[in-house]
Amino acid sequence: MTAIAPVPGAAGRRGLSDAEWARLRPVLPPRARTGRPRRDERSVIDALLWLARTGAPWRDLPERYVPWRSVATRFYRWTRSGLWERILSALRSIADARGQIDWEVHMVDATSVRAHRHAAGARGGQHSQALGRSRGGFGSKLHLRCDRHGRPMAFVLTPGERNERTALPELMARGAVHRGGRGRPRLRPRMVVGDRGYTGRPARDFLRRRGIAAVIPQLRTERRPRLVDWDLYRERNVVERLVGRLKEYRRIATRYDKLAACYLAFIQLAAIRMWL
Repeated sequence: MTAIAPVPGAAGRRGLSDAEWARLRPVLPPRARTGRPRRDERSVIDALLWLARTGAPWRDLPERYVPWRSVATRFYRWTRSGLWERILSALRSIADARGQIDWEVHMVDATSVRAHRHAAGARGGQHSQALGRSRGGFGSKLHLRCDRHGRPMAFVLTPGERNERTALPELMARGAVHRGGRGRPRLRPRMVVGDRGYTGRPARDFLRRRGIAAVIPQLRTERRPRLVDWDLYRERNVVERLVGRLKEYRRIATRYDKLAACYLAFIQLAAIRMWL
């Protein structure tokens, strides 16, 4: 059975351990030398993890953490600056340098996320914020790619009615791992495993043009028979378990944020915890 990096359950409410903070601190941006001294980053991240785990409103943040306005201000500032993705990129690079990323096989999947009524009403319309209506109701669809160990490599957020195939090109274009030196970042695995939501000629041709083998079952309506490595396909439960671990965070299982960038930031925060 493929090993998966463990993610503590109640630890998401307790905050970062000393060992996790020791691994995270070097990849955080340095503090500014001028201006007012900032709040301790560890306290802010612990507060954000509590909010992600419980799904509570900002104002319900317990008093033992940093004041909620300070946490919210820092969260929005970091989200606008793209800090979460930079941290993920740095952690992936460190893991790759240690040989901890499996580039042989990656798994892809998508999951529907119901949106709370508070998530509606952002400027620009619901589609601009990755919200739509599908058979599962009003919400978003989270597309994700992980390696063979169940570690998240890339995320794409779309309106709920979007098909998995339409998000595959963007999903495969994200999650590049920068390596030391002047070489190109590593992006493509040797094989991609997906369910029947990715079947069809467009997805297969897209992967084939990039030299990636597709392990995707075909539909009964497809005329041309294709061989599938069913032993490898059974390992796809790795990405399904990743979805389950992400949805242990209530703020991810249900979308409360109006802005797609803010909802994706909490997903990236949970992914950072998995890489620590």
